[in-house]
Amino acid sequence: MRLARFWVPGEGAHLGICEHADVRELLSPDGDPLESLDQLIAHTHSTRRSLAETAQQLAGRGRRYAYRDLDRTPDPARPHLLLPVVPPEVWAAGVTYERSREARLAETTTVGIYDRVYDAERPELFFKATPSRCVGPNVPVGIRADSRWTVPEPELGVVVDAAGGIVGYTLGNDMSARDIEAENPLYLPQTKIYRACCSLGPVVLVADEPIEQRLRLRCRIARGGREVFRGEVGTSRLRRPITELVAYLRRANDIPAMTVLLTGTGIVPPDEFACEAGDVIEIEADEIGVLRNPTVRVA
Repeated sequence: MRLARFWVPGEGAHLGICEHADVRELLSPDGDPLESLDQLIAHTHSTRRSLAETAQQLAGRGRRYAYRDLDRTPDPARPHLLLPVVPPEVWAAGVTYERSREARLAETTTVGIYDRVYDAERPELFFKATPSRCVGPNVPVGIRADSRWTVPEPELGVVVDAAGGIVGYTLGNDMSARDIEAENPLYLPQTKIYRACCSLGPVVLVADEPIEQRLRLRCRIARGGREVFRGEVGTSRLRRPITELVAYLRRANDIPAMTVLLTGTGIVPPDEFACEAGDVIEIEADEIGVLRNPTVRVA
């Protein structure tokens, strides 16, 4: 089951269930549109049904919208996709794929630290973004103006409840200024955390079982209408189970419901590649969809 959050002019944010090429809005028993995944979960708790069963029940009388009409540049006067979930916190895991380890070893002057964390018991986890630093589908992601080497990091994201349960999955773009981290690993927060540094979407996939063994992530970057980078990786190549990453995130650390944890990247552009303002980044997984964002330089 895929859930989309979208804007309706004059009404605000709505939550809907994706049905083939359409999105059907979810209505409460009183007939009011649901606005968020949190509200759907609250209804699920009150009915003791599964999330999917509750969504199907609440979609019975909802209006339909064509998904292709929602997947557009945001305009307050037209329906469009929003962040599928507004995360109170976004965290990220690093060096969870072998390709990521190789890239970070190559860029750093501090020998061995990424090799050691790749094989260590404890994973690398770091804070990535607040809600104000996140953008949804078709909204520009940021390139730091003081960076010469910023690249996207396409990742599978998990939406987590306060008890560490996995609510669903989405796609994430962990924009990273690699040259800043290369100067010194202590600059990691400046590498990762800045305006429009993280995009999430386009929807949340709710699954009955773990999906990390079967997804294939793809990334395409276009510049002036021409493809300048393409890469892909299977999430089965994750070094650590997602449940282990979530468990470490919760060690001595209270996380609020709807926290998003990005699980690391296995798609790394070549060293000579850097994003430029106006590039269009697409991150795709068949079961989730395409997260598309243009880029903009942020000062």
